[in-house]
Amino acid sequence: MFTRRPLTKKEEKLFSMPQFYSTQNPQHRVDLQTAVLQGLAPDNGLYLPTELALLPTAVLQSPSSLSLQELAVEMSWLFLKDALSKSQVEDIVQDAINFSIPLISLQKNISVLELFHGPTCAFKDFGGRFMSRLLKHFLRQQKKELTILVATSGDTGSAVANGFYCVDGIRVIILYPSKKVSHIQEQQLTTLGNNIHAIEVQGTFDDCQNFVKKAFLDTAIQQHLNTTSANSINIARLIPQSFYYAYTAAQNKSTNPIVFSVPSGNYGNLTGGLFAKKAGIKIGGFIAASNENDIVPRYLENGIFSPQQSITTISNAMDVGNPSNFDRIENLYDKQLNKIKNDIVGYGFSDDATKQAMKKVYEQTQYVLDPHGAVAYLGVEKFLQQNPSSNAHFIALETAHPAKFGDIVKDVLGIEPNIPEQLKSCLAKQKVSTLMKADFEQFKNYLLAL
Repeated sequence: MFTRRPLTKKEEKLFSMPQFYSTQNPQHRVDLQTAVLQGLAPDNGLYLPTELALLPTAVLQSPSSLSLQELAVEMSWLFLKDALSKSQVEDIVQDAINFSIPLISLQKNISVLELFHGPTCAFKDFGGRFMSRLLKHFLRQQKKELTILVATSGDTGSAVANGFYCVDGIRVIILYPSKKVSHIQEQQLTTLGNNIHAIEVQGTFDDCQNFVKKAFLDTAIQQHLNTTSANSINIARLIPQSFYYAYTAAQNKSTNPIVFSVPSGNYGNLTGGLFAKKAGIKIGGFIAASNENDIVPRYLENGIFSPQQSITTISNAMDVGNPSNFDRIENLYDKQLNKIKNDIVGYGFSDDATKQAMKKVYEQTQYVLDPHGAVAYLGVEKFLQQNPSSNAHFIALETAHPAKFGDIVKDVLGIEPNIPEQLKSCLAKQKVSTLMKADFEQFKNYLLAL
C-alpha cells in the first residue's frame, strides 16, 4: 500500500483507527466525517485513506454472485466502517444507487457501460446521491447550516443539485463556466431554485474550481460559513465511483482481463476505478481517454505534469486544464511514474476525431455515443492499434446520455436523440442564475453577503 516512516507511540495512539490523510502532508490525518465535511484539507491537499484494505476473502472469491447494491455496500464498508454501522451503509446505498448500469456489446471485444440511467442522466448521479445521503447522516448532529460549493464543467452540478434539492440545513452553490455547458446541462443547473443557487462565471471550469479551492482557504469565508465541497476533491464523491468498476469487472466470466477506457477530465472517475482495483477486484488496467486537454496523457509519456489553461471542446465535462485528482493518483502509487504506467495508459483526441468516432460507431452499430463516450471509444481503438495482440475485453464508459448533447449529436449524426422524461421536465422552466466575472473577490463578497 503506502510506504510511510514508522509512527511514534504517541502517533500510534492518535492514529489507532483508520483515518484519512492529506496528499500534501501524510502526517495530517482526520476521521471520515471531518474529511467529508471539510472537503479539502487545510493545506490544500486532498484526502485519501491511510490504508486501502482488500475486500473480504469471501467477496473476492465470488464477487459475481453479488448484486450491484450488495457489492457497493462491501466497497463502501472499506471506507465507512469506523463512522457508520453496516446497516446504515446498506440504507445509504439502497437509497442512492437504485438505477441500472447496462453493459452494451458493440463488437466482440468492445462494450459500452451506460452510466446515465440515474435521475440526471449522467454518471455523476452515483457520487451526488451517495454523498448527499452520507452528509445528511453526519449533519444530524450539526446545528449550523452547511453550504456546499461545487464547480462544474457540465454534469457534476446537476447531479449534486438533484441529490441535495430541498434538503433542510443545506445550501448548494454551483459555479459553472458561461456558454461552456450544453443547453440541457445549464437548464438542469439553473431551474431548481429553493436551496440550489447557480453562479454563471465568465471564464473556464478552472476558474470555477479555483474559486471553490480559494474559498476553503479564506479565513473570512470560513468564519462566516460552514462549507464543504461536492466536487471530486471530496472523498465522498469518489467512493461510489468505485461501485460500477467493481460490479462490471466482477461479472467477467472469462480469463481475459478487463480494461476500462475512462473519459477523463478531473480524474475523479478514474481514481474510483483505482480504488476498486486496489480493493482486489480483477481489473487489467485503465485507459485515460482525454480530449485536447491532455495534461495527464502527456505526463504519462514524458513524466512532466504541466497544467495549462483549459481548452473548450465538444466533450465539455473533460475541459480541465489542471486536474485535481492527479494528486491522488500520484499518491496511490507513491509518486512513482513507472508504477502508474503499469496500470494506466493515456491518449488525447481532437474534436474532429471525436465526431468521426461518433459517426463510425453509429454507421456500424446504430449505437449513439455522446462526445465523452466517443472519446472513451477512441481510447480503445488507439490502444488496440498499439497492442494488436491484446486479448483483453475493453469497456468504454458512456458517462452521459446523448440527449444532453443533442445539438452535437444532430450536427454529427443528423438525428435527434430521444430525450428522457427527466430531461424534458427542465427544458420548460425558467433559468435563474447570477452572472459573475472570473474574479474571486466578487465571489467572496457574494458568499460573505449570505
